[in-house]
Amino acid sequence: MKLKDKQRNRQKRIWRIRKKICGTATRPRLCVHFSNKHIYAQAIDDENGTTLFSLSTLSKSLQEAKLTNNCEGSKDLGQRFGTLAKEAGVTEVVFDRNGKIYHGAVKAFAEAVRECGIKF
Repeated sequence: MKLKDKQRNRQKRIWRIRKKICGTATRPRLCVHFSNKHIYAQAIDDENGTTLFSLSTLSKSLQEAKLTNNCEGSKDLGQRFGTLAKEAGVTEVVFDRNGKIYHGAVKAFAEAVRECGIKF
């Protein structure tokens, strides 16, 4: 019973956040997801319903780095995501923490992206 309550509450947080934010082609939504082993980040254009670019710890370019979903791994992935966004010409994003608390690995990821010059 307790697990279902946690899942329901998280889904409510996700809906509440998504109600307020929307990504465009010029200012995409930066959605970050943390699973038990990996981190997934993608820039999404909600108006067209397309993913502009994505990066995860499972990407072929990051296989050798063997990043995990802790603060250090999320900081490294955030720096790489920031440089990828710069190459794609994105300077501003809307941050979607996907129902997670802005603390720990989520905060480390966001700060690493900001250090690359991407504005939230």
